[in-house]
Amino acid sequence: LTTKIHAVVDAEGRPIHLTLSAGQAGDAPVGRELLARLPAGGILLADKACDTDAIRAETAERGTFANVPPRVIRKRTFAFSHWLYRQRNAIELFFNHIKQMRGLATRYDRRPENFLAALKLAAARIWINAL
Repeated sequence: LTTKIHAVVDAEGRPIHLTLSAGQAGDAPVGRELLARLPAGGILLADKACDTDAIRAETAERGTFANVPPRVIRKRTFAFSHWLYRQRNAIELFFNHIKQMRGLATRYDRRPENFLAALKLAAARIWINAL
């Protein structure tokens, strides 16, 4: 019942790729899988949960810029733009659109496959409304 939704969205807040993980699982392993969906030369805007050396190394290999705020336990500092991080509201906008849909917000579907299918239908609706 505690499923996390992980999403890659474009600059307008439209979803590109959606995936689910268990609620107790960490965000970083799924974040590494989602890196393959980012275009080369893009910008990764993520929260502190994705601040790992592996994610930073993979983004550097792909030619993307990881604008992730450093966790408190970090000893090294990284380039971080607060202005650029404010653009992350597009991601939050997407999740707010999802929360407006009652069936998704309350998680009526018990099976993860059905829940992901409903999420993808909602994503299609967001794309249609954006056009």
